Amino acid sequence: MANVNLGERFEAFIQEQIREGRYQNASEVVRAGLRLLEDHEAERKRQYDYMKAAITEAMEDPRPTIPADEVFDRLEERLIERMKKNVP
Repeated sequence: MANVNLGERFEAFIQEQIREGRYQNASEVVRAGLRLLEDHEAERKRQYDYMKAAITEAMEDPRPTIPADEVFDRLEERLIERMKKNVP
């Protein structure tokens, strides 16, 4: 494939991995890194798809919405009641 300039930092890291015996050559190190990137991107896509589906489901929900102020007021009331019960 193509010749890639990785820069001093990554060149040194690759050489360190080879010196430590973790990999036989630079190609193995790069492939390992690409596998990790591939896994990371697959997980990111899975999370994105999940969130997109959840948002779509929420947007299509026919039930009436509750204004945020009302939700927070209710939560605050519940918190105050719980705090009162814990006070000696």
